[in-house]
Amino acid sequence: MDTLRLLADPTRLMLLWALATSGEELDVTALAAIASVARPGVSQHLAKLRLAGLGDTRKEGHRVFYRVRGGHLKRVIAEALNHADHMITGAPVHD
Repeated sequence: MDTLRLLADPTRLMLLWALATSGEELDVTALAAIASVARPGVSQHLAKLRLAGLGDTRKEGHRVFYRVRGGHLKRVIAEALNHADHMITGAPVHD
């Protein structure tokens, strides 16, 4: 249930989508540019995601790189965004 609550925040969902679809690890600077959010705000969101077990980190020098943890979460993100797209565009629902 905590996972869905965290995904309900548009900024966190955007950060996870960026990490899930980029095919690579991203640092705070790159994620801040993608989300159009200040770096401190991105860092706070990433900390919540990491504490919830939704993300992993790797440190390289002073830089920290983030990635989504697991394929299940990537599929949940994709389905949530697909569902939202259908709701907004009026596309037919899939069974």
